[in-house]
Amino acid sequence: MKKEKLIKIWKDFTEKNDFILNPDEKMTNAVADGVLANEKESGLKLCPCRLSTPENELELICPCNFKAQQVWTEKGRCWCGLFLKKTQHL
Repeated sequence: MKKEKLIKIWKDFTEKNDFILNPDEKMTNAVADGVLANEKESGLKLCPCRLSTPENELELICPCNFKAQQVWTEKGRCWCGLFLKKTQHL
């Protein structure tokens, strides 16, 4: 998959939810590069911001279940900052 297609998928995903894709293109591109590198290595689109183990790999498929994490509640973003709460960042 090309990076541009992955970022479009993320943008489309945010349109139906209460969060946005981080507008910092440099950061978004870096996360996309990491996800695609993980996919090439493991076959899964794993978040590059957290270490995966065989036990937690399926929990880290990007986008991970970031709304269940404390950083979402406290800072209004997912672990790596790829997704941001709309209400805090518009």
